[in-house]
Amino acid sequence: MKIDARVAALPTWIGFPVRVLPLPIINLVFGRLVASMKCRHPELLERLGTHASARFLIDPTDLPLQFLIQPDRANPVQAYHPPVRCDWDARVRGSLGALIAMVNGELDGDALFFSREITIEGSTEAILALRNAIDAAEVDLASEATALCGPLKPLAEETAHFLLPILRRWSGVDLARQRVQTG
Repeated sequence: MKIDARVAALPTWIGFPVRVLPLPIINLVFGRLVASMKCRHPELLERLGTHASARFLIDPTDLPLQFLIQPDRANPVQAYHPPVRCDWDARVRGSLGALIAMVNGELDGDALFFSREITIEGSTEAILALRNAIDAAEVDLASEATALCGPLKPLAEETAHFLLPILRRWSGVDLARQRVQTG
């Protein structure tokens, strides 16, 4: 895990498609992504313990969206255009690249916090429980996204293999968890 916490912001043009996509479509995609993660990693909810019912507001500063995640719900994600007007227990705010790098284990969450790349508000306990649950499950967002493609998964994996290096150059962040080679 890297300690250097400097992460490039996404290019501003990335926000355009997000602004024009209807929120129900965004909610459907991200809802399925989180629901799939819960099925593929049932230990996530177990590790969250009492915080599985917490409301986490994920607030990417370089994207015109905010995500309210309630892990124990059937529909765990609700996307909003900022500023969101909803109740939350814990909020994590930072560039999308920093948030993804933290989820994928590329950057250390503490380093991101102390370098002010991310900010947290509300229940620190809930945020730490979420981070620890994701770290322990070794969630890989790229693998989670391709898993949603069903019979088109091999094509999606091949496309991801081509696109991920390009996206890394734009953002400075790997969108796939790096696997440690053993032996």
